[in-house]
Amino acid sequence: MPGSGKGTCTNHIETAYKLPVVHFGTMVYEEVQRRGLDNVADEAFVREDMRKQDGTAVLAKHALRKANKYFNEGHTTVVFDGLYSWSERNYLHNKIGDDLLLIAVTAPRLERYQRILNRVDSHRKYTSAEQIMNRDIAQIENLEQGGPIAFADYTFVNDGSVDTLLRSLDTLLAKLDIEQK
Repeated sequence: MPGSGKGTCTNHIETAYKLPVVHFGTMVYEEVQRRGLDNVADEAFVREDMRKQDGTAVLAKHALRKANKYFNEGHTTVVFDGLYSWSERNYLHNKIGDDLLLIAVTAPRLERYQRILNRVDSHRKYTSAEQIMNRDIAQIENLEQGGPIAFADYTFVNDGSVDTLLRSLDTLLAKLDIEQK
């Protein structure tokens, strides 16, 4: 869910492990800009419109095309940031198979909301917890977001410090034989 710490984890993986990251949200931002729109409501509309027009796995299809470029360059691991829906998970699993590993990053709802409201460098500018809650509800009801979280291979509860979260992530990546570079 938004504000859980996904971006913190993927930024760490990208910088400390030098692994390529494909951000699902970036594809939505690009489409919002392509359509000449620029606010939170437009982003939600565009995300849902993309799914209406091209199917619920549309972002996974775009993400896999981007990931395949990295695989063709010799990378053996690509990180997806922001896989939201059960359809996206199923699409990627059907294409990648059991090599698809899901890591869920969760955090208490009110803590997530506070993090989001405190963001200064975000594409999304929220001014109230109600706006964030409405996004949560829309993602759960319209995007099937609960499925990938419930079906994750590993789950981190991010209710402590950033250092604690990243130590847990490093421990998992070491267990998976992924080394820092």
